Amino acid sequence: MPSSLHSAAFQLNCSLHKRSFSERFYHFKTTDPSSILKPFSRDLQLLPLQIDVCKTIKNTSLKLLDAFVDSFFEFVDQPLLPSQSNFAPVDELKEAVVVSSIEGEIPYDFSEGVYVRNGANPLFGGLKSATSILGRSSHIWVEGEGMLHVLYFDKGSDGNWTVVYNNRYVETETFKLEKQRNKPSFLPAIEGSSAAVVSAYLLNLLRFGKVNKYISNTNVFEHAGKFYSVAENHIPQEIDIFTLKTLGNWDVNGSWNRPFTSHPKRAPGTGELVVMGVDAKEPFMELGVISADGKRMVHKVDLKLKRCTLCHDFGVTQRYNLILDFPLTLDIYRLIRGGPLIQYNKEDYARIGIMPRYGDADSIQWFEVEPNCTFHILNCFEDGHEVVVWGCKALDSIIPGPDMGLNKFEWFSRRFRHIESDINTAEDGLLFYRCHEWRLNMKTGKTRERYLSGTEFSMDMPMINGDFTGVKNKYGYTQIVDSEASSISGMTKYGGLAKLYFAESENKFDELIKVEYHKFEKNTFCTGAAFVPKRPSLEEDDGWIITFVHDEDTNVSKACIIDTKKFTSEPVAKITLPCRVPYGFHGAFMPIPFSNLKTP
Repeated sequence: MPSSLHSAAFQLNCSLHKRSFSERFYHFKTTDPSSILKPFSRDLQLLPLQIDVCKTIKNTSLKLLDAFVDSFFEFVDQPLLPSQSNFAPVDELKEAVVVSSIEGEIPYDFSEGVYVRNGANPLFGGLKSATSILGRSSHIWVEGEGMLHVLYFDKGSDGNWTVVYNNRYVETETFKLEKQRNKPSFLPAIEGSSAAVVSAYLLNLLRFGKVNKYISNTNVFEHAGKFYSVAENHIPQEIDIFTLKTLGNWDVNGSWNRPFTSHPKRAPGTGELVVMGVDAKEPFMELGVISADGKRMVHKVDLKLKRCTLCHDFGVTQRYNLILDFPLTLDIYRLIRGGPLIQYNKEDYARIGIMPRYGDADSIQWFEVEPNCTFHILNCFEDGHEVVVWGCKALDSIIPGPDMGLNKFEWFSRRFRHIESDINTAEDGLLFYRCHEWRLNMKTGKTRERYLSGTEFSMDMPMINGDFTGVKNKYGYTQIVDSEASSISGMTKYGGLAKLYFAESENKFDELIKVEYHKFEKNTFCTGAAFVPKRPSLEEDDGWIITFVHDEDTNVSKACIIDTKKFTSEPVAKITLPCRVPYGFHGAFMPIPFSNLKTP
């Protein structure tokens, strides 16, 4: 085991420094917020999202701006319900910990490597709202600084396994800034009243040169032997996978300077990394192809979209790139007019674009599809004249949540209900995700679409054997939503896993596919599931699913390993972790032969 796995991590001071309103607030509390906002509206449209304020604003001016924010804005905690307790942040460990409590056995032919899961772990106690005379702006549930939770699997020469756990914050530029200040500093700038969000936007820009914090909390990926943490509002952060130290921004040697997708895809056959990124200003979406060695941008193109669609995922096949242009949009001008910054509009158009790997905007063939919200693609591939797309589809967007003034808990609770529950309103069950298929005919331009899974469980956060990305596959896996627990808590909880059998439904367009389920014990929920292929393997589903799980009754977190050939059986191993692992986002398993790294 490399000694670096046992390196120490600093202990974060999570004390919250609250400031009360200045008495001057009361002098202005009857001021009309719109009258304050109007002078900024024209300037906001002209400002770029990134400017170097350090060269144009003197240090004294910055201090005055800080004093203004301290006097007229108050940071308050967004409370968590008891049923939401495992969404609360945890402290960093001081050092990596060898795990000794293992129920069952880690398979002998399990891969040496690193299981890592990213997720939001807000600084200073939790997500914040900021209140002022302009109203309130709030963080939405996907915000919060990224923290990596990692298990290292090292098999000794005697065949025995050593398992080590560690966690650590992803230290972006803005993380370091707020840590140095030791208090919340960036005003939430996504959700809230229009005047409050615009003022937060402007004040963050003037004070820090950035509209919002770089959270890097969504996913982790590997390319050309290097490891990266990523979220869609910034470029990736390179990570030392052994120490979890943040090494800095990865801009592909200066050729990528915009937000970066959380789900880059490795192109079949070439090893190139296909990426895309959306921005609030034109160009709204760009696509890039990075060389297999990670050193250069082989191809980059503006896709010339007419709106900023919040596309969380995209696809690749052997020859094509696939773009989702669905009606979840980010619009600054809508915000200025008094509307929400992010909004899902089910009445707007939805389409899927297919372009050659190195094509441009004019080469995209667009296919109109039924309006929906699909955050995650399971896989896509070419099948004769058709491009087949499999994804997890819902009829509403979980991001950002309700408009200002609506009851947030009630909004989420209704939409999380089971699709076949006693539905009382049109909103019930709209966040019920089903596996869906789009068949896009490149010759005729026609689209066929259907649901692949039924209504037993809502399913999302899909994964496959990564060797089959972009080519026809037989199996897929998802996390399944516990609709009742999610509705009660108003936040997504995944009560198990699903295995999808695609091959058994070939040529049966009107039939649902076979699905097997692995359900966890009551009040136990999983997060960050990842597929671990057996090496060597004879079949596509030779391998395991590994996932963090948390028992809310005992407040104990474990990692479970499930044999995908015996999917409904008990986990082959349950690894009890030394501390609580909050629910998070995406996980990945990185095969690393530690035996090759050991010194004699």
